[in-house]
Amino acid sequence: MRTSPETHLPLEGYRLLPEAEMRQRALAFHETMRTRRSVRAFSVRPVPQGLIEACVRAAGTAPSGANHQPWFFACVGSPEKKREIREAAEAEERAFYAGKAGMEWLDALTPIGTDADKPYMETAPWLICIFAQRRGGAEAGEDRKNYYIHESVGIATGLLIAACHEAGLATLVHTPNPMNFLNGICGRPATEKPFLILVAGHPAEGAMVPKHALKKKPLSDIADFL
Repeated sequence: MRTSPETHLPLEGYRLLPEAEMRQRALAFHETMRTRRSVRAFSVRPVPQGLIEACVRAAGTAPSGANHQPWFFACVGSPEKKREIREAAEAEERAFYAGKAGMEWLDALTPIGTDADKPYMETAPWLICIFAQRRGGAEAGEDRKNYYIHESVGIATGLLIAACHEAGLATLVHTPNPMNFLNGICGRPATEKPFLILVAGHPAEGAMVPKHALKKKPLSDIADFL
């Protein structure tokens, strides 16, 4: 790797921790994240915009191809726009559940108990519509090709979900297909592709989650150490 004082700076913010503390921190983070659940019953309790802003800032620290940061977060709190998004999403979902998805996919969803009705998209205070930018750059206003777009946006989305959970918010990933309607509703250019909608807010009192969703594969099934 080639470095020079003109292009690089010394690493800051890193400190070597005792091994025991490192392990404790990793285990504590796991304990926090293992309580995360996808919620489909949201409260109308408001969530301050500043809290969503803080979570999005955390997402924006994600690594990305060539550091182009090829993401945009359209945070929708307007009741009118949330209704518009819900109606457009449900139209796609009705086609999905009517057979577009195929029986194997629908069978896989049966334990979750989902259907085409998405009332939570209006109930929840925020719909964070995440877009993947085909063009951009490290500086605002640049028009260059972006790289590793979906990998980069996926990492940023994971950080966003973790930040929301750490802040005490419930979330739900929603991916109607197609979802080009988001470009028009959110005022985003055609060069951006909708990645997903993250529903965010407080869970409704008495909210339920599917038992099936509590099944998490053990470490032996998801990792190997060679």
